[in-house]
Amino acid sequence: MSEHVVTPAADEHTKGGVHDPNLMHSPEEVRKEMKVYLTVFAGLAALTALTVWACYGLKLPVHTAIFIALAIACAKGFLVAGFFMHLLSEKKVVYGVLALTVFFFFMLIWGPWQHHYDFFGR
Repeated sequence: MSEHVVTPAADEHTKGGVHDPNLMHSPEEVRKEMKVYLTVFAGLAALTALTVWACYGLKLPVHTAIFIALAIACAKGFLVAGFFMHLLSEKKVVYGVLALTVFFFFMLIWGPWQHHYDFFGR
């Protein structure tokens, strides 16, 4: 009698031989992720309340209130991008896209410079 051997391609957690974490999650993993999302949501709500309080409750000069509101907005942006957009866990992809962006930026700078150089014959 032969045993049934599960190969990586036939495993229910894989897709095409590559482990896919989105196919199945245990209830503990889901609870852990929900706790993170709810904590981030509470932080965003608290930062929003802090922004309103800094604007109306402190009676600060306009330039100081704007500076404080922008600092709080940066913190809120970090929370949204880092946790809801999963940018904290996708460092390889982020650095790859950044490198590609820098490459194309220099190509767009080089093109007009090269045209100017060729046009004037320098």
